[in-house]
Amino acid sequence: MSVTYKELGLSNTKEMFERAMKGQYAVPAYNFNNLEQLQAIIYGCIESKSPVIVQVSKGARNYANSTLLRYMAMGAVEMAKKEMGSNIPIALHLDHGDSFELCKSCIDNGFSSVMIDGSHLPYDENVALTKQVVEYAHERDVTVEGELGVLAGIEDEVSSEVTHYTKPEEVEDFVKKTGVDSLAISIGTSHGAYKFKLKPGESVPPLRFDILEECEKRIPGFPIVLHGSSSVLPKYVDMINHYGGKMESAVGVPEEQLRKAAGSAVCKINIDTDGRMVVTAIVRKVFVENPSEFDPRKYLGPARDELKKMIMDKNRNVLGSADRY
Repeated sequence: MSVTYKELGLSNTKEMFERAMKGQYAVPAYNFNNLEQLQAIIYGCIESKSPVIVQVSKGARNYANSTLLRYMAMGAVEMAKKEMGSNIPIALHLDHGDSFELCKSCIDNGFSSVMIDGSHLPYDENVALTKQVVEYAHERDVTVEGELGVLAGIEDEVSSEVTHYTKPEEVEDFVKKTGVDSLAISIGTSHGAYKFKLKPGESVPPLRFDILEECEKRIPGFPIVLHGSSSVLPKYVDMINHYGGKMESAVGVPEEQLRKAAGSAVCKINIDTDGRMVVTAIVRKVFVENPSEFDPRKYLGPARDELKKMIMDKNRNVLGSADRY
């Protein structure tokens, strides 16, 4: 039986992006895989008064179970409003949908926003697939994100060895032909924890703000999305390695570059890897310091609390989304 996102109390991204564009900030889009991550995201965004997009990949949806996921999202909204008196908008978004059928299933199960990623297809096929999803979604007032350009790196089922930068000359035609509500572009971010291969002494290459600016000129006032925007925070890389992990050469996008992007037409910034690393670092720490511990609440609880702190810091100091509601 299908359900609409409005029945779950969720919001789509249209008003979120309009406000972000006017306020020159980016709405955070945090991926989650379990209850503790979802709690941290919602608590962190309520306390920092930030709008939020909670998003799941195809793999995360399969992991959680689509029916259970629907009620987790509804529970998050109810908790925010009834228990914590918060009116922040919460969207449930499909990250990197790879087929019309998957997007349709998510829409029919209460998602308020979906991404259809046809960036690996020839241009005309990407347009056709994206348009098909848009037509189904818009009939149900669900917002759609498309993508032009390919990010390097690995995240769940999405992987590419090399980056293919977005061609600014294609964006206007793509937006016009597909009717998408937002567009993910490739300007040098990448998926995963190993975003850049650096030699000793080398700095992370700057994002291609020239491509971003050219896209802004061609589709003025249109919401742009950045994927693969975790900063792979050194604090947590060091903690993971200190407590027995092995994450050598892990490096991400500097936060000052994301702050710059958030002040432009970039209305949504995706963060997944940073959340995974916080949880992993704290769980490792608890197990090393308390090897007899076996209560999941005693290691997942501290991980949740640390993730909430990171989310609040991102909202306030990187994305600029805090204190907007």
